[in-house]
Amino acid sequence: MSRDTLSDLLRSVRIRGAVFYYVSCSTPWSAEAPPAGEIAEAVLPGCEHVMEYHMIAKGNAWAAVSGMPPVKIAAGDVVMFPQGDTHVLSSAPSVEPLRQSAEWVFSVRNEPKPMPIAYHHGVVEPGATLPVQDADMVAVCGFLGCDLKPFNPLIAALPRILHMPAARTGDLAGHMINQAVIESNNPQPGGSAVLERLSEMMFVDAARRYLDSLPEDATGWLAGLRDRFVGKALQLMHERPDHNWTVDDLATNVGLSRSALHERFMKFLGLPPMQYLTNWRIQLGSRLLRESNRTIAAIALDVGYDSEAAFSRAFKRLVGMPPAAWRRTQTAG
Repeated sequence: MSRDTLSDLLRSVRIRGAVFYYVSCSTPWSAEAPPAGEIAEAVLPGCEHVMEYHMIAKGNAWAAVSGMPPVKIAAGDVVMFPQGDTHVLSSAPSVEPLRQSAEWVFSVRNEPKPMPIAYHHGVVEPGATLPVQDADMVAVCGFLGCDLKPFNPLIAALPRILHMPAARTGDLAGHMINQAVIESNNPQPGGSAVLERLSEMMFVDAARRYLDSLPEDATGWLAGLRDRFVGKALQLMHERPDHNWTVDDLATNVGLSRSALHERFMKFLGLPPMQYLTNWRIQLGSRLLRESNRTIAAIALDVGYDSEAAFSRAFKRLVGMPPAAWRRTQTAG
């Protein structure tokens, strides 16, 4: 399995990060965040999918989403919510949460970031910060955004709660959290860009570590990436998307029969190898349409189609509109 396959996908779906809040809390406290989809336009305009994350700099807390047991988190931990769920952070699972409305998030969208927020004894104070020595919990909180369309198999492969304990994240996460605290408390020129990059690095590190921690019976894109045969086939398709691949070619290269490769793709990814290749080619094509001035005919050749017409038909089947029309939607405004 090549980690470059994961890098290819992450580049293609445009991961973007933003640090929004520097939160300090005094027990008892509890806060509920709205669904990320309701506030996406306020926190990361233009992103199709938004996830919230929290980097714990001091103390302990509990993280919970509906229908799942709460998870205890501690200093040095990172917790994120890849599916964009409503979630609660609290000093204890029994504390009634203060609900942060989507309207409030939109009302402060233009305030300088990271915005300090203090929670203590049922009171929330936007713009206030508890002294570190008086705070029971300190966190740096923000959002990550990415494209879902035309093709992003990574998000569906992630859990509703992704908890990365300090013991598993190692020194890198600790350094990122410390730097995020420094940048949040002492704004400097370029600080927003530093925080954006930190949050993006944190997501990539979390995805890699989650991949390493998957149980043997896991399915999904990340589990397929780890599989000896499916991972090799994915690597080949990502490395040479313009090659005239067939199932027989891929099966020969990975050391399986075509039927066995088909079965493994269906088991891990829920789609056959050639459908994955089509989806990946269209994803690559969409990126070139958005980020370059190349003609549609040139892009078609780059991603493995022998004609503009063939690429346009495949693109319309997956996206719902022809490439030229989709390009206009991406550049409008």
